[in-house]
Amino acid sequence: MHETTATSLTAPPLAQPPRYWPFHGTYYGWAIVWTGFLVSFVHVPMYGPVFGVFIKPIGDDLGWSRTSITIAFTIGSLGGALLSAAIGSTLDRHGARLAVAVTGMVVGGALFGVAAMTQPWHFWLFYGVGRSVAVAGIGVGTSVAIANWFVRKRGRAIAIRAAGQRGGQSLMPLVILPVLLILGWRQSFVVLGFLALVFIILPGLLFIRRRPEDMGLLPDGVPDLRDVAGAGEAPPEMEHSWMLGDVRRTRTLWLMVAAMSAGIAAQFAVNVHVVANFEDKGISQGLAVSILSLFTGIAAVTMLPWGLLMERVHVRIGAMICMAIYTASMGLLVVADSYATAVLFAVVFGIGTGGWTVAQMLMVPNYFGRRHAGSIKGFVSPIEGAIGLTGPLAAAYVHDRVGTYDPAFLAFAGLFAFAFVAFWLARPLRLPPEAMAGSAS
Repeated sequence: MHETTATSLTAPPLAQPPRYWPFHGTYYGWAIVWTGFLVSFVHVPMYGPVFGVFIKPIGDDLGWSRTSITIAFTIGSLGGALLSAAIGSTLDRHGARLAVAVTGMVVGGALFGVAAMTQPWHFWLFYGVGRSVAVAGIGVGTSVAIANWFVRKRGRAIAIRAAGQRGGQSLMPLVILPVLLILGWRQSFVVLGFLALVFIILPGLLFIRRRPEDMGLLPDGVPDLRDVAGAGEAPPEMEHSWMLGDVRRTRTLWLMVAAMSAGIAAQFAVNVHVVANFEDKGISQGLAVSILSLFTGIAAVTMLPWGLLMERVHVRIGAMICMAIYTASMGLLVVADSYATAVLFAVVFGIGTGGWTVAQMLMVPNYFGRRHAGSIKGFVSPIEGAIGLTGPLAAAYVHDRVGTYDPAFLAFAGLFAFAFVAFWLARPLRLPPEAMAGSAS
């Protein structure tokens, strides 16, 4: 079945924007975007760049190997992929409001648990659960929510939300570094836990809403359904929406999944291990953390240009450009053995990361439409997650065996090149005749 119109012929009772939303003359979709920005900023301890800051301190204090520490991230990545599959259709039906609020509670509790851990399995349990819920509840939840509120302006809206995540990865290590250096890694996780409880739960409950149609709006800010549809009629759809049953049999979907999985595996691994890699090469902890903050900061500030570009060209083209940049950055990472060369790597890798973060969030809705984005994301996420989680673990294993990450980084250059080719082959689906006739009229 295809879908080009709303799923119900009778519009539901119209909800009103929250009373505490101060910008009543502004399209409410931007409330969803900026809420996504804030909660994404705060949940970054569950992602590779901030996780990587703690690898060496935890290993030095507790005597754990890089592989043992990285297992926690691996468990969280797999759990996030499976949980994304479980909640995908729920996000389509009910929205992300409750998912985001519950995520805040779980992530805060998980960070408190990590602060008190004494055994590797404690870390695997607490961090694994926290990352699992964060990947699904905020990572997938906010991107699906924003995709529902925007079509023509989706690129810039997703870019703003994604800038929150990369901005948090850039600034949070700098904010937490004094606590880490003075009080230690345990107290750092306590501070991060309190931030999660306050700045994820409240914004999620107060501002997240499911779809613009619930408020009598249309994507991108059409003010009232009655302006574009008669009484009792379904509002017009602004893009064609494919159902999961249609797309999972297509060559396009599986090429896209292969490319995404390869890119995610390599990028995750670099995010997790880049700080420890530079520390191993003699760069101080503070300077190594500054490299992480530099590339995530560059990613954050380049996201809006990337988003605007992907409003003009298909997301597949944007992803191919990112894979080419990433391939070049791996060569720089292998030879970077001084702070100056590490900065050069950070600039190139950061530009690629800015575009890749936006592309990942746009991939499903821009290929297949917004109506079933949650269900389709839920189908592909376990596959991408299962393959993607192998990257950080493989890099840790290589390091523990040979004492350097360089062979792993060279292998990741090959993965990025493979993803480039797979995206090139993943051509968008052809619209069915009825959809083409509707767009022509």
